Amino acid sequence: MDFDRDYAMLIDGRLDSGSARFDVLNPATEQVAGSVPDATQGDLDRAVDAARAAFPGWAATPIAERKAALNAMAQALLANIDGFKRLLTSEQGKPHAEAEREVMGAAYWLMGAASLDLPVTVNEDSADRYSETRRVPLGVVGAIAPWNFPLSLAMFKVAPALLTGNTMVLKPSPFTPLTTLKFAELVKDILPAGVLNIISGGDALGPWMTSHDGFDKISFTGSTATGRRVMESAAPTLKRVTLELGGNDAAIVMPDVDVEKVASDLFWAAFRNNGQICIATKRMYVHKDVYEPLKEAIAAYAKTVKVGDGSEQGTQIGPINNEGQYRRVLELIQDAKDKGYKFLVGGEKADVPGYFVPVTIIDNPPEDSRIVQEEQFGPVLPLIKFDDYDDVIARANASEYGLGGSVWGGDEDKALEIAQRIASGTVWVNETQYLSPTAAFGGMKQSGVGVEGGVEGLLEYTSAQTIVRRKRAPVAA
Repeated sequence: MDFDRDYAMLIDGRLDSGSARFDVLNPATEQVAGSVPDATQGDLDRAVDAARAAFPGWAATPIAERKAALNAMAQALLANIDGFKRLLTSEQGKPHAEAEREVMGAAYWLMGAASLDLPVTVNEDSADRYSETRRVPLGVVGAIAPWNFPLSLAMFKVAPALLTGNTMVLKPSPFTPLTTLKFAELVKDILPAGVLNIISGGDALGPWMTSHDGFDKISFTGSTATGRRVMESAAPTLKRVTLELGGNDAAIVMPDVDVEKVASDLFWAAFRNNGQICIATKRMYVHKDVYEPLKEAIAAYAKTVKVGDGSEQGTQIGPINNEGQYRRVLELIQDAKDKGYKFLVGGEKADVPGYFVPVTIIDNPPEDSRIVQEEQFGPVLPLIKFDDYDDVIARANASEYGLGGSVWGGDEDKALEIAQRIASGTVWVNETQYLSPTAAFGGMKQSGVGVEGGVEGLLEYTSAQTIVRRKRAPVAA
């Protein structure tokens, strides 16, 4: 497979170069990384029609065979790690090591989902009747994946949808479609034609999908603002939705942590993937007893981290993925400067090509500041001092978001007690960002609707069907 050219859509089992194309930029250089198809409404209609035609046969395929297909896709990914990681770095910006972990994570998610089974509930088994509730597929799913983890987060949708017997049309972000289109080329002969269709396009394609009456469900990962529009667009046809949206995750650091041991873990909780993770720590509350030494330890560690082109050896943090997000991060930094907040490190725009922002840590800004209240989605972290657990829990929960959170401390029982009071879909104790295909992941409040992962995630792609059988059939006179 040639990863440097020939990016095509997959529609009804055939690769399609489309009638128009657009360029994808490398965020480290602002140069063109590749040219991809710009799908028309006609292309979308063909993809939906192909998925609809393939649905009866795929839904009737034994689940063991569907599991085998997921495992085959995973193995194909693992056999092509090097090509995928380099391509992913060129379009997303993350360092090669991080890109490799994403490709492996995508394969892991496919295999993990394939280990799950759909439940069957026996409601009654009496002398008169047998009643059971089983899960049946919805039909055709429209999946819209984001740019921060384009391959792995696409598999969050592909794996459960296909395992449960649905067919799909998948749209990658226009900022990062290259790896997803190469994935289409990789798996086109593994799945029956029409089961998985992958199309690329600009800003118009997403709304076309969410309002299209050929979809039975939309699965979307992205911002809360866009998620609201997706839900509104899906409402006229009562499409099911799974929405994995934004977060303003809080970390609470207790006074009994080992400062030197925990500093690097806390740094990467905020800055992994350049902070472009919905479950990255966006606000870090540190107890007053360890605030001063911990802020110095984190700032010192930050100065050792190499920021640069992800394709260069030794790079640990790459660029912001796209110009719009780059300018938003710079705006938040400028607001903090204008308000006179103290910067421990960073704060200056990098004077180099590409969308680079230096690692930036802000010292104890006020609770009502923009950098505390808004999701930055970039390499900027506010450290905030606290001295009362009830107060810090209230502050952590005082957000429209409720995606993730973390608690760090030597007293694990106390840390667990605090974690159980955090109003987020996932809360980690002494780690963060660990997700599993066998465990449910979703947000509270305006961080989302529904869940991904685990049996609960499978159920999101199904309807409940209850079959009631009378055991004593009527006898003819």
